Amino acid sequence: MSVSVHSAPRAPDKRVAHDTSMTDVAPDVLRIATGQYSDKGRKPANQDFHGIVVPMEPQLSAKGVAVALSDGISSSDVSQHASQSAVTGFLEDYYCTSETWSVKTSAERVLTAVNSWLHAQNQRSPYRYDRDRGYVCTFSALVLKSNTAHLFHVGDTRIYRLHGNALEQLTQDHRVRIHEEQSYLGRALGVNPQVEIDYLGVPLELGDCFVLATDGVYEYVDAAFVTESIEKNGDDLDRAATLIAQQAYRNGSDDNLTLQIVRIDALPARNAGELYRQLTELPLPPLLDARATLDGYRIVRPLHASARSHLYLATDEASGDTVVLKTPSIDMHGDASHLERFLMEEWVARRIDSPHVLKPYRQTRRRNYLYVVTEFVEGQTLAQWMIDHPKPDLETVRGIVEQIAAGLRAFHRLEMLHQDLRPDNIMIDATGTVKIIDFGAASVAGLDEASPTPASREMLGTLQYTAPEYFLGEGGSPRADLFSLGVIAYQLLTGRLPYGAQAARAWTRSAQQKLRYTPVLDDDLAIPLWIDDVLRKAVHPDPGKRYAELSEFVFDLRHPNRAFLNRTRAPLIERNPLAFWKSLSLLLSVTIVVLVYLLTMHGHG
Repeated sequence: MSVSVHSAPRAPDKRVAHDTSMTDVAPDVLRIATGQYSDKGRKPANQDFHGIVVPMEPQLSAKGVAVALSDGISSSDVSQHASQSAVTGFLEDYYCTSETWSVKTSAERVLTAVNSWLHAQNQRSPYRYDRDRGYVCTFSALVLKSNTAHLFHVGDTRIYRLHGNALEQLTQDHRVRIHEEQSYLGRALGVNPQVEIDYLGVPLELGDCFVLATDGVYEYVDAAFVTESIEKNGDDLDRAATLIAQQAYRNGSDDNLTLQIVRIDALPARNAGELYRQLTELPLPPLLDARATLDGYRIVRPLHASARSHLYLATDEASGDTVVLKTPSIDMHGDASHLERFLMEEWVARRIDSPHVLKPYRQTRRRNYLYVVTEFVEGQTLAQWMIDHPKPDLETVRGIVEQIAAGLRAFHRLEMLHQDLRPDNIMIDATGTVKIIDFGAASVAGLDEASPTPASREMLGTLQYTAPEYFLGEGGSPRADLFSLGVIAYQLLTGRLPYGAQAARAWTRSAQQKLRYTPVLDDDLAIPLWIDDVLRKAVHPDPGKRYAELSEFVFDLRHPNRAFLNRTRAPLIERNPLAFWKSLSLLLSVTIVVLVYLLTMHGHG
């Protein structure tokens, strides 16, 4: 990792490992050139702090380049400590966040923690009741990942983009002006326990130049001088930054002077991550028979075969452990997208720690073929369990749904979506423990945004359990996984699907609006009315009308929602349309018979 973290030039706390131009890296990765300058100017001390981190692969693709700038408030004697803590804390902790998280989630969680720490310092300091003298600073950060610039901003430092000859301000100052001579910061780090962070995502183009500056610079230099200095000193951006800051000083700036310049010299043409390297390096294994060995695993017997993969029960000859070995189908050897999803399964599994998610088996030997190894779950799929238990009681269904929801929450905490939740992808072992398996369709926010091309809208899930928004080509959300879980809960109780076969054919918004939910209530089933309301909400075609969180759904399955309890019992035509029409037909038949009898008697009279 190449790191450059600065305060003032020649300051004792300056730490530099300054080679951020990345001139010797491969052409298919993000490549930048940078320039930086900081000086106390006419102030007695420099309260600004700035830094850049340019990591090596695989972090360059997974997390990107991070640039940060902070400005302490002049009324405080300790704000330089706040600005230094903000920059160093952000640059260090951002790269410690999960690689499955999006840039936005990672940065915002780090900045929230930084703000909490600064606010706590204020609360335990003499400046508790005078925030203008405490650990307070403004902050701007730029994260460059793949083909996108992610901007984060609090206060009145600024980020500009120079494209062509146009210098565009991308951030908005959080400064409230009382009149021309007086203003105050409306937002800053360290002021309150919570902080609102501005975020902006900007597509990158080759040659884009970003400029981060404190008010001591941008208030005293015009856009034309900034543009000209960068254009004339493209081979030495440090010199360009110096010239711009010195011009601000000559123009009367009485504040600290800090400026950062970042130019985009190359953009990734493809994702050069670990998954892609494995695709080209490892051959596909052959079909395996009982007693065959592969990299130290002895095959016991085949478990399952499909057009996409083969599963084998195997034994690790070194440890004696029973495992499941999964290989891609030989028919898929030319399908790069399928092989990518195949490898994704293990990548995802190694990052989730939940008793309700299938665990990968430890890898202790070098692989010579493309395969994955997981723990062996002795049990049956939920699909088979449903065949064996066609009418489970409500409490059993609750227990299964709660365990599946716990596994899904493990995905969602890491900004992952399963996207193919169905009974065949859920196992129940001999102890009754439920585990989610098969993550080949999983979506990972951190990886999706690392791809220089938009994520594919290919339908990966099974249609009967797929959320309707996927049919419209829309992106997924945790509510999409919740829809699939709601369908499973409904099917466990009734043996059928909430919209029958119609949902799988509703590929337009108009068709989805015409879907009619079949109530789960039946005179033969001892199910409370409010349970049907819970399921109806979980599987609503409109994701905005479903539960916002899995926890809400699980809670409502056990605790009657007051809004549902206030409803009267649904009419028979909703609960059981067939019974309604049978009853109506019987009533009409009886009425006709009575009328015929009366007419006959009247005729005889």
